[in-house]
Amino acid sequence: MNRLNFEQSLELYEMDFFTLGVMADERRKELHGKKTYFNINRHINPTNVCADVCKFCAYSATRKNPNQYTMTHDEIMEIVKDVASRGAKEVHIVSAHNPNTGLEWYLEIFKKIKTAYPHLHVKALTAAEVDFLAREYDKSYDEILDLMVENGVDSMPGGGAEIFDEKVRDFICKGKVTSAQWLEIHEKWHARGKMSNVTMLFGHVESRENRIDHMMRIRELQDKTGGFNAFIPLVYQRENNYLKVKDFMSANEILKTMAVSRLVLDNVPNIKAYWVTSTVNLALLAQEFGANDLDGTIEKESINSAAGAASANGVNLEDFVAQIKNSGFMPVERDSLYNEIKEW
Repeated sequence: MNRLNFEQSLELYEMDFFTLGVMADERRKELHGKKTYFNINRHINPTNVCADVCKFCAYSATRKNPNQYTMTHDEIMEIVKDVASRGAKEVHIVSAHNPNTGLEWYLEIFKKIKTAYPHLHVKALTAAEVDFLAREYDKSYDEILDLMVENGVDSMPGGGAEIFDEKVRDFICKGKVTSAQWLEIHEKWHARGKMSNVTMLFGHVESRENRIDHMMRIRELQDKTGGFNAFIPLVYQRENNYLKVKDFMSANEILKTMAVSRLVLDNVPNIKAYWVTSTVNLALLAQEFGANDLDGTIEKESINSAAGAASANGVNLEDFVAQIKNSGFMPVERDSLYNEIKEW
């Protein structure tokens, strides 16, 4: 398949909806057949106190939400103990940019988890958090990343990417990590032999051109490093935040974006339909539009559910597996690096 340029990628959006879906599905089958990946994981969001003021965020306690919290290490370890005893393979730790907790607070909890449960994969700290900690503690990105590795972080999540276009970023998350910094942090992480994911928050004030630009920048870095496991298009959640987007994106547009990303990102192996932001039903449909991964059981999620997503308590494993099967695909449990564990 010839690589799509910017104009060709943008033109995909103008194609017939079902024709585009078939093209993306064919590409998905070439890569993964009928397999749909998921993992047994737990999201832990340790604090909602944040120094930043992103307009799309309903999670931060310094703005609309007055209910601040910061978990203790003992509280976090109790959660980890519980989920590890029930077969979780990954803990996914991201939260707000809390100026009060301290760098050591993060590093110590990673080390405690890895020491007590060496088999658990620790996915932690977005590039936005890395940038915040580097600025807050006057350290270089390299220093922060080395400390993460030393203290047991196995891979990085893809959060904080939002939309790479700087004009859009300036409007929705001014003062946060820039697009160039986000990409630099992940490039440095990949140089350490580590993998990460990459997200795109869409359906707010960005244009289709902004989305394609975002994908092109991902593809360019992936050509250099090969370090991205998965691309995760995150559907903007519209409740309890300051963007006040009135015209919410259609399911058609969401599925088109999934399909376009599968065709444009020819060097990123996995496209994840993150059911937390798209709903489980739409994520299942996205399997027909290029997506081959549905994330995982999650168990508890605080960030997107604060903005209206129905994800606060995760999904039941047996139900999840049954829904994938009923939609005509083969559920395959994976680890965090996409090694296959079990076909269900």
